[in-house]
Amino acid sequence: MTLPDPRAARAFRFVGRDYVDGEVRLTYAFDDGPDLVERIGFPGAPQPAPDRRAAFERALDLLLLVAGVSYYKAGIPRQLAIEGTLPATPTAALLEDLYRHGLGEFAWHNRLDLRDRIAFPAVAGDGAAAPALHLPRRTLVPIGGGKDSLVSVELLKRAGEPATAAWIGTSPLIEACAARTGLPTLNITRQVSPLLFEYNRAGAWNGHVPVTAINSAILVVAAILYGYDAIAFSNERSASSATLEYEGQAVNHQWSKSWDFERGFGEEVAQRIAADLHYYSLLRPLSELAVAERFARESRYDAVFSSCNRNFRLLGPKPADRWCGQCPKCHFVFLALAPFMPKPRLLGIFGGNLLDQPELAPGFDALLEYRDHKPFECVGEGRESRAALAFLARRAEWREDALVERFTTEIRPQLAAGELALEPLLVPSGEHRIPAALTALAECG
Repeated sequence: MTLPDPRAARAFRFVGRDYVDGEVRLTYAFDDGPDLVERIGFPGAPQPAPDRRAAFERALDLLLLVAGVSYYKAGIPRQLAIEGTLPATPTAALLEDLYRHGLGEFAWHNRLDLRDRIAFPAVAGDGAAAPALHLPRRTLVPIGGGKDSLVSVELLKRAGEPATAAWIGTSPLIEACAARTGLPTLNITRQVSPLLFEYNRAGAWNGHVPVTAINSAILVVAAILYGYDAIAFSNERSASSATLEYEGQAVNHQWSKSWDFERGFGEEVAQRIAADLHYYSLLRPLSELAVAERFARESRYDAVFSSCNRNFRLLGPKPADRWCGQCPKCHFVFLALAPFMPKPRLLGIFGGNLLDQPELAPGFDALLEYRDHKPFECVGEGRESRAALAFLARRAEWREDALVERFTTEIRPQLAAGELALEPLLVPSGEHRIPAALTALAECG
């Protein structure tokens, strides 16, 4: 079968969604082309309780519209056609932000301008506030396999909060991390439509999508099905920092981890789906370095965690070890942990010293925003990397390593001394949606 080119389509259609026997099916299409069907499995899930049915249906609507971003990007037609009930105006505004900013990196790589292209249809809402569902007090904690979510797990355990470690997709690495937490676990499956990969192979537009937003919408459905009153992500304040500017718009690889998304999505859930379902990030007031400092306090996850994104590719080879040592995530996590861990422990985790390999200088330069912009990865701000290297340059066990010595002689003389302090970056600050009972614990650790 010869596939139509989605780039020539007039409309992207949100065809519909249904839920049968623990599986959600989301259906999309370009014009009158073949259906793209995504399947999301909720193991052992019952039918939603009658008093949660209306909220469940709204959660499915939101999931259909949010997850559609993965498919829309293949053609980016100007018309967005939602079949069935239209969303209320607040949803349209949220979705336009999500598609425009969440696809910002995709637009930059493909040299596309999305500013005037994305407009969701909207009708006036009925004005009714979402009811409270009287959900049980317990928290879904999304586990990504890296340090951040494990810090959140330990904070919730310390507070005595009932919690479940949840993850989406198949990953033995994440499964091992979740098991190590000692919490109950929930593994939700997600099968992206195979037709999307066929479109990509045929030359459709392709690139980064806001995965955290999609996972957030999936977990709202899960919270209503299984009965949880909170979803606690682990996105720190550094996630709100843009990578670069393009066509007059800030481009942030982590936009769906940013405060702007968290605030908008959390308000949408509380106002239109369930008044007592609290969506928030437990680490929002912290910098990446502050999260690293908290992670380094105990070693129980050293042998299982990994932030190396090459482990989480949908397609293509994965590294033989948990850390490839070559990607920006490996470089940043090594650098962020170095000020807070004994050197032998850190080298044991990574299987070597990434700061003593001169050939890695370009990668670390990008983290420093020296001669390059910050990588399109989930890494901290340039000032965090600069402060971490300046701190290591004063430590006898680190200062003779090749990249630390290079920083001292070549880069640090070009920087103002006042911007290299580590301690101010460890101070919690900024807006957040953390429940009052947990705020002090999150900020003080």
